[in-house]
Amino acid sequence: MVKPATSETRYEPVVGWPAVPHGLFLHEATSVGVDSEDRVYVFNRGQWPMLVFDRDGNFLDAWGAGEFDTPHGISFDTDDNIYLADNANFVQKRTRNGDVLLTLGEKGVEKPRHTGEPFNSPTHVAIQPGSGDWFVSDGYRNSSVHRFDASGKHIMSWGEPGSGPGQFALPHNICMVGEDRVLVADRENYRLQMFTLDGEFLLEKRVHKPQALFAGTGDDTNIYVAEGRPPLVMEGVPRLGKRVAVLDRDLNEVTSIGNEMSGQAPDQFISPHAMAVDSEGSIYVAEVSYNGLGSRLQPAREVISLRKWRRTDTGGAAGQGLSGRALDQYIKGLRNDGPGGRRALRIG
Repeated sequence: MVKPATSETRYEPVVGWPAVPHGLFLHEATSVGVDSEDRVYVFNRGQWPMLVFDRDGNFLDAWGAGEFDTPHGISFDTDDNIYLADNANFVQKRTRNGDVLLTLGEKGVEKPRHTGEPFNSPTHVAIQPGSGDWFVSDGYRNSSVHRFDASGKHIMSWGEPGSGPGQFALPHNICMVGEDRVLVADRENYRLQMFTLDGEFLLEKRVHKPQALFAGTGDDTNIYVAEGRPPLVMEGVPRLGKRVAVLDRDLNEVTSIGNEMSGQAPDQFISPHAMAVDSEGSIYVAEVSYNGLGSRLQPAREVISLRKWRRTDTGGAAGQGLSGRALDQYIKGLRNDGPGGRRALRIG
């Protein structure tokens, strides 16, 4: 397994990844996960909510049509079971082929807002590797984290609206830190909060609009944080989000990826919303780019929402992506409509 990233670690975009078959569309890729065989699962809002690729970008499978309302989050346990969060008030455990193993909540049935009852627009699921307990961030219209045992029995919940310790303003994502700590992306409070398994507050760290978290596996002890775009009044201003930061387990930043400006160029982000890391240390990033950009264009259209960045010190993904004339023509034809504009487009 890959070692933790350091300040010397470098990543480069794999341009043109993946090879989405003609006729399939993502609308936007809201979340991405990687299984133990480095198959990449893209939870999206297109006609097939789950698209599966190998790490080279070859299309493998699709499933989930008509089964979801608003796909939001995907995660895996150590047995390669998939956990999915849908903003329509349910979370599920499924096999890699999409077979439903367990559902918590009921599609379209919401609990009263900000009462702490599960669910009202849940966002993500983290699994404690020893017990199999679920930790669910909930969500857009709730201010809670819920803990369930492996069978789905509710154990406890914590959180309430606010900006103090243990309070939330849109708990947007969640991950485990080791086996005994839980990290929550408290998005609209612009911070991360760390807790014990029983919800005891431990510490917080200020970050720009944390939209997603990913805990490295095996020897990779890094925590990956996706930072969203700034509010409209600050759009086009450099160094405000639109990046993925790589932290150590004490939440110190060690490196990051992403241009200072947003856009569709290979080294830019529009609105990074989820990420996952494979066994070679490559980072896959899903973006809510239709919401963040495509819907505001004239005419509205799908824009880039899925990216891969190769970790260069592991040899992973060498030779992948576009090169030579294909890369040149891709760049020339790219509609770079983000606030960064063409002046921010650069490769290498």
